[in-house]
Amino acid sequence: MTVEVASADPGPRRDMLRFGGSILGRLVSFVITLAVTFVGLTAVTFFISRLTKMDPVLSVVGDKATKGAYDAAFKALGLDQPVYIQYLIYLRRLVTGDFGMSVLTSRPVLADLIRVFPATFELATVAIIIGVVIGVPAGVVAAARRGHWQDHLIRIVGLFGYSVPVFWLGLVGLFIFYGKLGWVAGTGRLDVFYMDVVTQRTGILLLDAALDGNWEIFSNAFSHLILPAGILGYFSLAYIARMARSFMIDQLGQEYVIAARIKGNSFWRTVWRHAFPNILVPLITVTGLSYASLLEGAVLTETVFSWPGLGNYITHALFNSDMNAVLGGTVLVGTVFIGVNLICDLLYKLFDPRLRTA
Repeated sequence: MTVEVASADPGPRRDMLRFGGSILGRLVSFVITLAVTFVGLTAVTFFISRLTKMDPVLSVVGDKATKGAYDAAFKALGLDQPVYIQYLIYLRRLVTGDFGMSVLTSRPVLADLIRVFPATFELATVAIIIGVVIGVPAGVVAAARRGHWQDHLIRIVGLFGYSVPVFWLGLVGLFIFYGKLGWVAGTGRLDVFYMDVVTQRTGILLLDAALDGNWEIFSNAFSHLILPAGILGYFSLAYIARMARSFMIDQLGQEYVIAARIKGNSFWRTVWRHAFPNILVPLITVTGLSYASLLEGAVLTETVFSWPGLGNYITHALFNSDMNAVLGGTVLVGTVFIGVNLICDLLYKLFDPRLRTA
């Protein structure tokens, strides 16, 4: 008599191993891409800084220093080494979190970046929320009502948004809404007598004030924030609305839209239920690029409103030949772009079913 032994089906195990290998392969690929991008970013930034005419030694010792003091500082900064050796030393320090000392503030650059970035993050986040919440529906409506008065109005508002200089609009906004009407607070993040009252947990004033339960400071911080964020949000809104309109016009000309209408769907149901999901992926790209641009530091807006953020910090560092601060800020900007691109890639897979199985 022959006894047959049933063997376990290797299919599920094979699929699991294949899935694990795919995830591991993507992770390794991402790490390699991230490392190469980071090295390229730091290399370009570093070597460009060495080609500028600004002398970092003079920013340390001053223009009245003796030759002996100048030579000693020159050697102490490692400028007597070949440029590629200087870059390798700089890269090694970056990996350990050492961005050098800021000449302007006499503090570690990393500590300065940690201090100023939350202000830019708060400003950019509120601005992009305004841009998306208003810009996307406006662009969709303009496409759906193409050639009608709604379309013309939205296009005119958008054209004004990306044509008018941001510093001019900021000054006009301060003059009207702060100087004349008194609807918002002035420059800075808080009134002077509220400074250092809230416990700094995150550096984001609205969040810190809410965590402390200090709604008076929350209101004051929001009053300072709403005008610069509104102006930046307006510029983001103009760009996002224009791109949303373009994407939606392309989708409304597709055959599946006609088929949805033939099946009895109302026009607006067809627009939002069938056409809109198909423009989400390109809209993610547009929104991500807008947000990354805001996070890099809206220099003119931060300057006009005396907003103590990243853009303001890099600008002052550049004017004072503080190259450690400029390099540190630039590396942070590049890291922000890399991070936003990563988040966009993840969102692509969430909103595009075709990429979930890729």
